[in-house]
Amino acid sequence: MDWGTELWDQFEVLERHTQWGLDLLDKYVKFVKERTEVEQAYAKQLRSLVKKYLPKRPAKDDPDSKFSQQQAFLQILQEVNDFAGQRELVAENLSVRVCLELAKYSQEMKQERKLHFQEGRRAQQQLENGFKQLENSKRKFERDCREAEKAAQTAERLDQDINATKADVEKAKQQAHLRSHMAEESKNEYAAQLQRFNRDQAHFYFSQMPQIFDKLQDMDERRASRLGAGYGFLSEAELQVVPIIAKCLEGMKVASDAVNAKNDSQVLIELHKSGFARPSDLEFEDFSQPMNRAPSDSSLGTPSDGRPELRGPSRSRAKRWPFGKKNKTVATEDFSHLPPEQQRKRLQQQLEERNRELQKEVDQREALKKMKDVYEKTPQMGDPASLEPQITETLSNIERLKLEVQKYEAWLAEAESRVLSNRGDSLSRHTRPPDPPASAPPDDGHNSSQDNKESSEGHPSEEGQDTPIYTEFDEDFEEEPTSPIGHCVAIYHFEGSSEGTISMAEGEDLSLMEEDKGDGWTRVRRKHGGEGYVPTSYLRVTLN
Repeated sequence: MDWGTELWDQFEVLERHTQWGLDLLDKYVKFVKERTEVEQAYAKQLRSLVKKYLPKRPAKDDPDSKFSQQQAFLQILQEVNDFAGQRELVAENLSVRVCLELAKYSQEMKQERKLHFQEGRRAQQQLENGFKQLENSKRKFERDCREAEKAAQTAERLDQDINATKADVEKAKQQAHLRSHMAEESKNEYAAQLQRFNRDQAHFYFSQMPQIFDKLQDMDERRASRLGAGYGFLSEAELQVVPIIAKCLEGMKVASDAVNAKNDSQVLIELHKSGFARPSDLEFEDFSQPMNRAPSDSSLGTPSDGRPELRGPSRSRAKRWPFGKKNKTVATEDFSHLPPEQQRKRLQQQLEERNRELQKEVDQREALKKMKDVYEKTPQMGDPASLEPQITETLSNIERLKLEVQKYEAWLAEAESRVLSNRGDSLSRHTRPPDPPASAPPDDGHNSSQDNKESSEGHPSEEGQDTPIYTEFDEDFEEEPTSPIGHCVAIYHFEGSSEGTISMAEGEDLSLMEEDKGDGWTRVRRKHGGEGYVPTSYLRVTLN
C-alpha cells in the first residue's frame, strides 16, 4: 500500500503529517541537546567535587597518605573522576551523532519536502487553470448557442412578416447563419478543451500526484528510520561506557576492601612513635620534716600561716610531657629536634636516599669511563677530553655523597643508641611494663642485680622501684633456653656500646632469637656466645 494510491485525495493530510514528522525530529534533537547539557553539567560537578576533596599536598609530603583509609578514599576519588570522564564521553557522542547529524539531516528533509510540495502545487495549479479554460469555453459555447437560436428565431419571424422588406429578411438570415457558425466553432473548441482537461486530470490523479505522494512517502519513511536509529543511539551511547563504568565501580569496591584497620594502627605507630622512655614514678616529698622539704610541681606545701600552698609549675624539676604544651622547635640537619624514634626513621630515609644517589653517580662514572675508552679507541666517534668535565663533576659528587653517607651513618648509629638506651631505661624503671618483649638482653644482668640489691637496702621505702627487669628474664633463660627462629647476616658493622646491645662484624652469621617489635631492634645470638639487640636495618633476616 502506498500513499499515491490510497491517499490520492489527501494532499492536505500528507502535508500536515510530513510537517509533524519533521517537527518530531527537531524535538528529539532538542531533547538530546538538553540531555548533553545535563551530562556535561553532571560531569563538571563531579570533577569539581573530586578536586575539592583531593589533598592539597603531594602524597610524599602528606603522612596521611600512608593510611589505607586515605589511600582507599583517594582511589574512590580517582574512580569518580574517571566516571565523570565517561559521562563527558556520553555527552560528546550524543552531541556529534545525534545533535549535529540529525539536525543536518532535518534540514535536508525540510528542503526535500519543500520541493515535493512545490511540484504538487504546480500540478494542482495547472489542473485548475485547465479547468478554468474548460469552463470559459463551455460558457462561450452556451452563449453562442443562445445567440444563434435567437438570430434564427428573428430571421424566421421576419421571413413570415409581410411588412418586412426583402433586405431585412436577407440580413436576418445572414445574421442567423453567422451565429450558427460561431456556435459550431464554440462547440468544437469546448469539445477539444474538455478532451484536453480530461487527459490532464487523468494524468494528474493517476500519474503525476501519485508519484509526488510516493516520493513524500519514501522521504517520510527514511526520516522515521533515521529517527529510530537516533533513538537507538541514545542507549548505544550508554552501553559503550558501561564496561568502563563497571570498572570504576569495581575499583571503588576494591578500594573499600583495601581498608586495613590493623595496618593503619601500625602505620600510626610508625609515624608518631617517639622512642622516649616512659616517665618514672614521682617521689614522695615529706613536708612533715622541714629538713626534707623539697619543691614539687605536684605537691601541696603548708606555709607558716597554715593555709595550703600549691607549688607552681615554674619550680618543676622534670618535664611531664603528657600534661604540658609542646614547644616549637627549629629543624636541624640531623633531625635532633624530633623524638628519638622519628629521628631514627628520618635519618634512615636520608641515608637510603643518599645511597641511591651515590649508586647513581657511581653508575654514571662507570658509563663515562666506558664512553671515554670508546672515544680513545675510536677517535672519530668523539673527543675523550670532552668527557673530562663530566667525569670530574661525577667524582666530586661521589666524594660529597660519601661524606654525607658517613655523616648520616654516624647520626643514625647515635640515634639508634638513644632509642635502645631509652628502651633500656624504660625497662629498668618498671619491673612489669605493659608490653615486655618475649625475652630481654642478659648483658650485665648479675651486676645490675647486685647494684639494685644494695640500692634497695639503702632505700627501704622505694623497695623494688629500681629493680632491673633483666634479673627476672635471666632466670627464664636458664630454665627454658630459647631456640632460634631464624638466622641473619650482618650487613654493616655495629658496635654495641649501650646496655642491652651486642656488637657484630660485617658479614657475621647470627641466630635470630626475636623479631623486630616495631621499634627498629632485633634480638640475635652470636655463634661464640652472647646475646643482645642490634639495629634491624643492619641485618638481612631469613626466618625458619
